[in-house]
Amino acid sequence: PGPFNKWGSQCAPATRTGSCIIALPPSQPSAQWLPSLPWAISVLRDCNCLRLTMIFSFCLQVILILTKLYDYNLGSITESSLWRSTDYGTTYEKLNDKVGLKTILSYLYVCPTNKRKIMLLTDPEIESSLLISSDEGATYQKYRLNFYIQSLLFHPKQEDWILAYSQDQKLYSSAEFGRRWQLIQEGVVPNRFYWSVMASNKEPDLVHLEARTVDGHSQYLTCRMQNCTETNKNKPFPGYIDPDSLIVQDDYVFVQLTSGGRPHYYVSYRRNAFAQMKLPKYALPKDMHVISTDENQVFAAVQEWNQNDTYNLYISDTRGVYFTLALENVQSSRGPEGNVMIDLYEVAGIKGMFLANKKIDNQVKTFITYNKGRDWRLLQAPDTDLRGDPVHCLLPYCSLHLHLKVSENPYTSGIIASRDTAPSIIVASGNIGSELSDSDISMFVSSDAGNTWRQIFEEEHSVLYLDQGGVLVAMKHTSLPIRHLWLSFDEGRSWSKYSFTSIPLFVDGVLGEPGEETLIMTVFGHFSHRSEWQLVKVDYKSIFDRRCAEEDYRPWQLHREACIMEQKGYIEAKSERKCMHGKYAGAMESEPCVCTEADFDCDYGYERHSNGQCLPAFWFNPSSLSKDCSVGKSYLNSTGYRKVVSNNCTDGVREQYTAKPQKCPGKAPRGLRIITADGKLTAEQGHNVTLMVQLEEGDVQRTLIQVDFGDGIAVSYVNLSSMEDGIKHVYQNVGIFRVTVQVDNSLGSDSAVLYLHVTCPLEHVHLSLPFVTTKNKEVNATAVLWPSQVGTLTYVWWYGNNTEPLITLEGSISFKFTSEGMNTITVQVSAGNAILQDTKTIAVYEEFRSLRLSFSPNLDDYNPDIPEWRRDISRVIKKSLVEVSIPGQHILVAVLPGLPTAAELFVLPYQDPAGESRRSPEELEQVSELLIHKLNQNSVHFELKPGVQVLVHAAHLTAAPLVDLTPAHSGSAMLMLLSVVFVGLAVFVIYKFKRKIPGINVYAQMQNEKEQEMISPVSHTESRPNIPPTELRRPGQLIDEKVESQLIGNDSQ
Repeated sequence: PGPFNKWGSQCAPATRTGSCIIALPPSQPSAQWLPSLPWAISVLRDCNCLRLTMIFSFCLQVILILTKLYDYNLGSITESSLWRSTDYGTTYEKLNDKVGLKTILSYLYVCPTNKRKIMLLTDPEIESSLLISSDEGATYQKYRLNFYIQSLLFHPKQEDWILAYSQDQKLYSSAEFGRRWQLIQEGVVPNRFYWSVMASNKEPDLVHLEARTVDGHSQYLTCRMQNCTETNKNKPFPGYIDPDSLIVQDDYVFVQLTSGGRPHYYVSYRRNAFAQMKLPKYALPKDMHVISTDENQVFAAVQEWNQNDTYNLYISDTRGVYFTLALENVQSSRGPEGNVMIDLYEVAGIKGMFLANKKIDNQVKTFITYNKGRDWRLLQAPDTDLRGDPVHCLLPYCSLHLHLKVSENPYTSGIIASRDTAPSIIVASGNIGSELSDSDISMFVSSDAGNTWRQIFEEEHSVLYLDQGGVLVAMKHTSLPIRHLWLSFDEGRSWSKYSFTSIPLFVDGVLGEPGEETLIMTVFGHFSHRSEWQLVKVDYKSIFDRRCAEEDYRPWQLHREACIMEQKGYIEAKSERKCMHGKYAGAMESEPCVCTEADFDCDYGYERHSNGQCLPAFWFNPSSLSKDCSVGKSYLNSTGYRKVVSNNCTDGVREQYTAKPQKCPGKAPRGLRIITADGKLTAEQGHNVTLMVQLEEGDVQRTLIQVDFGDGIAVSYVNLSSMEDGIKHVYQNVGIFRVTVQVDNSLGSDSAVLYLHVTCPLEHVHLSLPFVTTKNKEVNATAVLWPSQVGTLTYVWWYGNNTEPLITLEGSISFKFTSEGMNTITVQVSAGNAILQDTKTIAVYEEFRSLRLSFSPNLDDYNPDIPEWRRDISRVIKKSLVEVSIPGQHILVAVLPGLPTAAELFVLPYQDPAGESRRSPEELEQVSELLIHKLNQNSVHFELKPGVQVLVHAAHLTAAPLVDLTPAHSGSAMLMLLSVVFVGLAVFVIYKFKRKIPGINVYAQMQNEKEQEMISPVSHTESRPNIPPTELRRPGQLIDEKVESQLIGNDSQ
């Protein structure tokens, strides 16, 4: 910013705060007496911090730098500074006063189509604003936002069009470079929004996005950026897609849809209807990644069913539908964020040229192709090493292997590098041997696009391309400070060592030239771990004394063969001429070549054999015709070969290998199938189900199709093309429906059947069985469902000590218990994808008694009729009985569902844990008589809440006699018993009749509780009969009643 001492290293007083220039006298030699390059150091003096993020941007002659201080203790950015240079980095000016001294910036964006336009985002934790500049960052205007920007996407052609993705997953658009914004869509999936970019420049304002619905599904939407209302949104793909699967790239749109446990991939070419991508029949892909869509062809990596750490490469036809194998078992790995990284590298500047690391017998080897996967070969190792000694490496046992990963840091060079403006030069790290290794890594360079290689360093270096590849700059990868670099002016054939600073520098990154015709490099780092940022500008212009002229170039061929991918050759600089290129001078010389067999790949369904011929795969029938072929029309009859899409060769064998048009012969329908769109055999009642009709052969334009849905409805179609989007139908009832389709034409017919299970969601399951039963007595258990009709069901039962379940198609089972004790019964009901279960406990004894209890009416006012309340009241009742001298180990209390409130009291034989002491039937009678006595004296009561006392009575209205039928009873007792039996039977008949009333039955099924209990059959309007409370029920009579409630209060207090 200000003048500096000519020979000193100290700054004179700077006119601007924040930077300082340190210059080394040109005549001062370095310690090793090496030639020194013209350089200058800028110090970002206000950035005396250890944790910094730097964002660089080149705009013509302007360099912008954004520095940020991240406080790891606070977990946030606490400071930021914006720096600007207008002289390629010689001096820098701090612009914090122009953007706001207290403003904390988070991101810097440069418009890709107009580098004069700059956008800065503020830290969203402080404020939501953006700053806009239209003069290369000299001045800024600030605009407030009502949302927080997470990322921006600029239009590739329209400089003012921007998409902004907010932190709450909303997508906004701006047609005024961020000055005004309009909401497009909510619930957008991160990184799944795209501009419509097509070769035809059709609909440039169309936005493609993947959005989530309220129920969590993903769908593909398109709309205009300034008119994206609900009525104007389109859904190009019918139905839902797999989450995070939308890709829009050039003329192609890709989505994924999983059905039947398998992913299926669909493609739309030039925004036409989607078609399923066709891989070889038994590829059975688990995962797919689109590598490129250059030159109207899709290059994809597919992980097949039997692969774990490798992928196969496939190449498509123009529409991206039919794929053929290009290379098997390409190595893959996981990135830092879990993303899949395929060891495949596309060489810049030469179309169809790729490098790939293939796994062979647990060894990874590097292969190269010049015709987009048609042919692959190993890399020939250099003839000599760095010291000139011969290298003994014989193909195929030994070859050169390269690391193909590219650096994720934009300011450091990757392990492998190439440039569009220098198509012949490839620089990479690797090793010589039988396989790729992480040890003994050296640097290699090729000056003829991978045909031959030379070793240039024995350690890893970062290599930058300057002057369109006319100058290569190499800096050593090291954690130590350095002050030297290497230069090559002959495409890496020879290297010279230079010093770029007098003080060793910890290098954090390197920036290449900001302009097309400059020879400037900026190195940034620290002199020490606690020093300020140092920016070293190195200018190579003084090395050259002239620009290159036409006579400084010569043609060169890409390959030993005369023509590959229709290119005959390129133009390259003569290595012995030291001149500055300026504008790109290596433009290729291209003209059509004569077609050879090497210009053709195998067509879909064909495989290349060892003799080079493409023959049909075992699963492919070459005689099968396209379903779109109709009588009177023609189709292309494949020869087994197809020309590589981007290849424009002519003559030669082109006529021999090109598919021939042939008249469509009439064929009878064959291979008819009917399936659901999602591949499932189930549908939901009241919802659309889409049926797809598929036909392998037959004249689809002159075919009558009849579809019978099996529910009394049938439809007819006159041709198959009218059913491409499927047939939608709604079933109003549940059940299994036989769907049939019949196809007829003048030459024959075919039919197909689909058995479709229509269901409705199962909401509740209640297991109905008695509280207590006797040993060796058959017990009935029933699963009661809501709703009662849900379609095809499977019941899985566990009971007793059985370790294996019982599986039935019926909702009831009968079983016996042969030993006494508490037993758990569980039923699981499977309905479609849903499985519900209920569990109940049943007590098994040889002898027991039971009694129905009732309560004073005030208890009904506090009965919410939920399981939790009933369990608590059961414990309170048992405690009240124990307080009046009823042995707690003998009684079991269960409050029943419904109103009026009632409970079941069981008198059980007690057996101590040792099994030695057990109550006799006479003792059970004594306990029963004591119970009756206490209840008749109103001795059993409890306090529900302060001031609310509840009395417990013996109640009746049961379907079984309440006395024990034993010979010890007197004759009068028997007479009384017969009377009671008569009355009891009458009540039982009425009770059973009432249980069959539809209203009561439905109400019982609609209980929505955690325990899912059945309600009591006693209604609110029924009065309580006064039957003498001296009668107890026998166990055999109790079982028939089937009390449908959970066992409660079985603790022994």
